[in-house]
Amino acid sequence: MAAIDPLTATGVLLATAATDAVYVMFTSAVVARRRVPAATWSSVWYVLSSYAVISYTENWLYVAFAAVGSWLGAFATITFLHRPPGGPPVGAAPSDVGRT
Repeated sequence: MAAIDPLTATGVLLATAATDAVYVMFTSAVVARRRVPAATWSSVWYVLSSYAVISYTENWLYVAFAAVGSWLGAFATITFLHRPPGGPPVGAAPSDVGRT
């Protein structure tokens, strides 16, 4: 069994996290019927996934890093996209509620 290179493992984890984040953005653009953003996210999605696939085809153990990265990317993106109703928009200044 081949040793795992920490740099490659980190690269695979980050690439799959980014891939899933981009996939969520792609799906969001498709649902919103925005053609140019959907096409752009789709092309970025394939470039990112290519790195991960090429990296872990040499050693199947990298698939575990790909799975963790995939989970993290989707979770973080859905967390970012899903805002509770009535909350401030992303990037808004903090509220002064409670100050006198």
